[in-house]
Parts: sequence; structure tokens; C-alpha cells
Amino acid sequence: MSSIDRAAQLFEAFATLADSLVVGYDVLDLLQTLVENCHDLLDVDSAGILLLRSDNTLEVVASTSEANTLVDIMQLDAKAGPCLECFRTRTVVSLPDIDIGSDRWPDFCTTARAHGILSVYAIPLRLRETTIGTLNLMRKERGELNQHDIRAAQALADVATIGILQERTIHGSFAIRDQLQNALSSRIVIEQAKGVVSETSHLSMDDAFQRLRHYARSQQATLSSVAQRLVEGDLRL
Repeated sequence: MSSIDRAAQLFEAFATLADSLVVGYDVLDLLQTLVENCHDLLDVDSAGILLLRSDNTLEVVASTSEANTLVDIMQLDAKAGPCLECFRTRTVVSLPDIDIGSDRWPDFCTTARAHGILSVYAIPLRLRETTIGTLNLMRKERGELNQHDIRAAQALADVATIGILQERTIHGSFAIRDQLQNALSSRIVIEQAKGVVSETSHLSMDDAFQRLRHYARSQQATLSSVAQRLVEGDLRL
């Protein structure tokens, strides 16, 4: 991809995120768009998001691959990993070589390596003193992300975070808490819908999700609403 084409696609990504920040926007769709933009435009193989729940614990809410989801879930279970450190310290955490982090996060590194992930880059979703989660970028090769990708990822994350937290200013803290909790609840339904599509169409979970996502976009519907219809038996893909 030429630098001009990449710049144009980055501009389109920012425009898409900005367009998503309208009254009544779906947080889950916004965050899924964020990780898909990172996957498509940056030198990474997958991207995912950990989001803060109302009980102050983190949960996977968006991802571009099943491997990314499983690795994030594993570090949540172990309560240790670069993405959790990113959230706790509110700073970017880079693990350019999984082997180097084995002593510090042995369980995380073992799971990541088993799924072909060899380097990780975690970015906090924060605005001033408020942190709502982390954007986690994973690669199948060792080495740091280049500086252009780092800046682009941080900027995309900032746009999404500012948009979500803007709701707090307009509607108050309870509105943003409920909004984020609804996104987490919707993710459970989406996982169920992925399983249904995978089973009925004999697809991998990643391919099942892509079919689900493609249908939602083609119908200009939210991902969560399509998943709900599918789980309830009102829709077949």
C-alpha cells in the first residue's frame, strides 16, 4: 500500500469513527469498527478491546480474531499480562518479543505463543484521569510497531474514547456506565450468535463472525440487534 493510499484509508477510518458518534450510537459497533480499522490499516495481525465493567473488572468486548479473544480472556483469568498492566498504569505497554516477557507473564506468554502471537502492543483508552479500557494489538512476528502505526493507533483509540466519554458530559456518569454495560452484555449475545452460525454453516468462529458482521453492515443494522434476532431464531444466515 502506498503512503498516499494509506493516508486516504486512515482519513476514511477517522471519518467513519466520527460518523459513528451520533445520538443513540451503538458502543459495541463503534469499538468493533475501531479494532477492524486497526487490523486493516496497521502492521498487526489482530486487534481487541478490554472494556471496564460497572463492577470495575475488565472484559473482552471487541476483537478481530478468536485467537486475540482467547489470549485476552486468558490474561483476565490470570490477572496478569501486558494489557492489564496497560490499564493499571494508564500507559502504553509494548512487548515486542513474547519470549522476553515469559518470566514476567508466563501464563500469558505461553497462551499467546500457542496461538501464534509473538508480540503485543497495548494502548489505554483514556481521557485525562479516566480510563475505560485498553486497545490490544497483536502480531505474529517479533518486533516493535513502527512509529507511524503507533501514533495512528493511539489517535484512533483517542477518537473512540473521547466520543464515549462525551456522553458523560452530556448525560451524566450513570448514562455512560449503563452504555458500557450494555455493550458488554451485547457481546455475550454476539458470541452466542457466532456459535449458531458456526454450527449451522460449518464455519470457523472467525468466519462466522465475518458473516454476521457483513450481514449487519449490508442491512445497516447494529451488530448486537442482528445477533439477538439470530439467537432468538428470527433470522438465519
